[in-house]
Amino acid sequence: MFRPAILFLAAVAMLMSHAFDDASPRCRGDEPASPAKRIRAGMIGLDTSHCTAFTRLFNDPKATGDVAAVEVVAAFPGGSEDISSSRDRVAGFTKDMREAGVEIVDSIDVLLTKVDVVLLESVDGRPHLAQARPVIAAGKPLFIDKPLAGSLADAIAIYRLAERHKVPVFSSSSLRFSPGIAGMKSDPQVGDVVGCVVHSPCSIEPHHPDLFWYGVHGVEMLYTIMGEGCQTVTRTHTEGTDVVTGTWRGGRVATYRGLREGKGDYGGIVYGSKGIAPIGKYEGYAPLCAEIAKFFRTREPPVSASETLELFAFMEAADESKRQGGKPVSIAEVMARAEKEAAERIDSP
Repeated sequence: MFRPAILFLAAVAMLMSHAFDDASPRCRGDEPASPAKRIRAGMIGLDTSHCTAFTRLFNDPKATGDVAAVEVVAAFPGGSEDISSSRDRVAGFTKDMREAGVEIVDSIDVLLTKVDVVLLESVDGRPHLAQARPVIAAGKPLFIDKPLAGSLADAIAIYRLAERHKVPVFSSSSLRFSPGIAGMKSDPQVGDVVGCVVHSPCSIEPHHPDLFWYGVHGVEMLYTIMGEGCQTVTRTHTEGTDVVTGTWRGGRVATYRGLREGKGDYGGIVYGSKGIAPIGKYEGYAPLCAEIAKFFRTREPPVSASETLELFAFMEAADESKRQGGKPVSIAEVMARAEKEAAERIDSP
């Protein structure tokens, strides 16, 4: 006689459970759900503070959303003997990573047996193509920290290899994803962007094209706001300053100022159809790590290959303009030369 009552109470309990599920933040979309699947991440190159900073964010037990699913579990130190900021720091960062519980391995091949995804963090862009090859061949989603490569040709070769193997790859400076910078492209008070002027520190490393080493941060801000479509680049260079101006399709103009003397900082002004406004402040690594984690989950790059390659063509064109005494240099011509070089490098060891 009690069986119908028991069944009735069970049904009520089930309905109440579903009702609470529907009212949960996860179902309402107020905050991202904590992903159930753990993503094992590996790092290549332990010669930059990004390694320890990113690991703290990904391995934080209080992390939420996509970031909570990523755990840095293994790393290969790497390092470049001819760059002091790599050679003199790799031992210290390797020690820090080991103390954080990350397994240190002696080769990229070993690393790839232990991880699902890879962050290529080597501060030197020159070995990035060689370091990316086995990752791409293994089919692992790959984030490449700045600079993407040591030359435009190598940068193109990395993306062409990724296309061939159907492996998702993206590269970006952390400046791109700070909300106060990313939001300027669609700020209703600014309207349609007609141009901008941005600045950043711009130290030079002799083994890389001038802007690749640190100016890339400022150029990343420039492209975050302007998008693709630059046609020509001119550069004025002095010991303490670089001023690089690009002309976009439709006559839009944007300028990057690289700082090597006086106060070094990040900032800029955006000029729009409705208003003029300063860009927002830099907000650290957390927004970038959130995008990396989402990329690892979805395998969808948040920045297109074409925009990233144009950004590097902009910087390589700036070097060519410097060599030509400040004359305008065509982005299309720089890209065409680099494509030919890249084709030769794709299948080279």
